[in-house]
Amino acid sequence: MVAPAQAIQTRQLTKIYPGFWKSQKVPALLQLNLQVQSGEIFGLLGPNGSGKTTTIKLLLGLINPTAGEAQVMGRPAGDQETRRRLGYLPEESYLYRFLNARQTLDFYGRLFNMNRVQRRRAVDYYLDFVGLDPAVRGRRIGTYSKGQTRRVALAQALLNNPDLIIMDEPTSGLDPVGILEIKNMILRLKQAGKTVLLSTHQLADVEDVCDRLVILYRGRVEMSGALSDLLERRDVFQLEARQVSPQLQERLVALTRESGATDVQIIRPRARLEDLFKRLVDAKRQTERAGK
Repeated sequence: MVAPAQAIQTRQLTKIYPGFWKSQKVPALLQLNLQVQSGEIFGLLGPNGSGKTTTIKLLLGLINPTAGEAQVMGRPAGDQETRRRLGYLPEESYLYRFLNARQTLDFYGRLFNMNRVQRRRAVDYYLDFVGLDPAVRGRRIGTYSKGQTRRVALAQALLNNPDLIIMDEPTSGLDPVGILEIKNMILRLKQAGKTVLLSTHQLADVEDVCDRLVILYRGRVEMSGALSDLLERRDVFQLEARQVSPQLQERLVALTRESGATDVQIIRPRARLEDLFKRLVDAKRQTERAGK
């Protein structure tokens, strides 16, 4: 099935919950107009209580809007056909703790009406895709770390090969290397033509993978647009070069000041801690493999 140009579209989407008293009303989401293009990674941001969870529930069809409408993959949110093309990773991983990873995914494969051969292939493929250690795949989920459980939950969200994947705090409970691996997986999903809606408080994750984003505050859109446009500082010019002599640095600074520029300063670039950490761990792992 060909994906529509807009994977998600909402018009004046509003959700108001009743308060303790009959006359009370609690607005959770107010007149949300949202467009998520097919094949992009879209960030859904905001502090606690901003309406992110309500938005996700409305898109999944778990609750009904007070006003407005939402379309997912060109059909009304909650439509049965739409749900077959969705994958959802909730913030908390609700899995059967007495099953192992293979049994868990096999169970969900049956819910998707996969036959035995399809289930076996899908289970192996997605456990490899999320990087779950083969040594723990036969152990009960109840013995897993939070990071291992998170990987199984992500594999379950991808098991039906969805066109749209909604992720709520996907890197929760993972170490820095695991976080980097999950971000790489999200980028691989985009390369495969999938659409990803990412809701998280980890702003570094959004900065690394998202194409566009929206920031909610108290149920309203406060900012939206392409990430590159929102983060670009148009009043700052930066030049980067290697092997620049101190004399040339002084001349460049003097010339810049003479031209009328303000706040001129020399900044020494730094490597990202994430890259340093990954290089260290990768080097240790290669040493361990070489020693076996």
